[in-house]
Amino acid sequence: MNRRDFINAGAMALPLQVNALAQTPRATGNGNLKITDIQSFLVDAGGRNLCFVKILTDQGLIGWGEAYSVGPDEATVATIKDFKSWLVGKDPRNVEYLWSIMYNFTRFPGGAVIYAAISGIEHALWDISGKAAGLPVYMLLGGKCRDRVRVYQSAGGGTPQQLAASAQRLIATYGYTTIKMAPHPNGSQSMPWNAVTRATAQRSEAVRNAVGPDVELAFDAHATIFEPFRAYQMTEALKPIRPFWIEEPIRMENVDALQTLKSKMEIPLATGECLYTKFDFREILSKQAADIIQPDICLAGGIMELKKIAGMAEAHYVKVAPHNPMGPLATMVNVHFAASTPNFLILEYHPDDASPRKDLIKDPIMVKNGFLEIPNKPGWGYEINEEAFKSYPAKPWHRGFAFAADGAPDFI
Repeated sequence: MNRRDFINAGAMALPLQVNALAQTPRATGNGNLKITDIQSFLVDAGGRNLCFVKILTDQGLIGWGEAYSVGPDEATVATIKDFKSWLVGKDPRNVEYLWSIMYNFTRFPGGAVIYAAISGIEHALWDISGKAAGLPVYMLLGGKCRDRVRVYQSAGGGTPQQLAASAQRLIATYGYTTIKMAPHPNGSQSMPWNAVTRATAQRSEAVRNAVGPDVELAFDAHATIFEPFRAYQMTEALKPIRPFWIEEPIRMENVDALQTLKSKMEIPLATGECLYTKFDFREILSKQAADIIQPDICLAGGIMELKKIAGMAEAHYVKVAPHNPMGPLATMVNVHFAASTPNFLILEYHPDDASPRKDLIKDPIMVKNGFLEIPNKPGWGYEINEEAFKSYPAKPWHRGFAFAADGAPDFI
């Protein structure tokens, strides 16, 4: 049996949807497959742009990916356009080779814009690879190690009572077993610190009383605290309700400070959304500076890079809870990562049941009892509604500004 017969026989043995296989173009002829074009689309998802990447091939196979919107998003689009000239004519199934070309031949180590572009392109390469083989991407990455993917959503509210009511609504609507929220109230940068920690205790206690003892409660400080001792004081205010984790209690540039803080805390520390590739995560893991890491699949280098990061984390007894604030395609790519990764913990999630998100994907998966089902169609298993992009033109955006009481720019 030759290699193509073996792949086809394996695909027939899997519980794939026959109609989906029949409708998905497959590589033909002598097996050669070449990239002919790489396109990008910025779409306004309601206050933030989504950056979609589309790769076309000479045999009709099309792959889709999603890059992180770092703002300025046009810089990511320009970077994708530049990478196009590096990749056209290459076989898209040689994902590691093409990733290395983009990574190795970029002058100096990249930052958010470079790695967002690489991530989006990498997703699309895997989508093509799965479609060419007639397999879901997770089957090319070791297959499933779970049957569904646990997700969580963030609650919001200005007062402790509003925050608690928001958490209750989310649980009642989607069946979540975990809820995340900011520990501090809006405008905390200009508040006295004792007022911030007092509000932190009040907010966390209100939510715990509202949802009961067994719903997991995670807190995201968004790296708004500069001094580790203040971050520690915030964790002490949260400790009575036994949090699932506190995320980004301080920034991650100083790993020694992060490690010292973690050694004092009595609740799990999570971080990693601003780190790129396996190389940035090496020091965090080797110094045991986090209990949970949160790489972003649209920013850290793509799904294979997250698999490598997760493998490093597994060797350090650390679990992975991917950062996922982007669009519905990013969620699906994360589902394939979660399906094939043993030390996956839980996925950040935004429902795709309202416009504009629901319009961008045909037949999106929906959360059921706090979980997402794992698809069995080739590639990502999603069909992009490219026509809908025209209804949501991109808009300039940036993160909000925050200032201390004396007017100095603060962390956010």
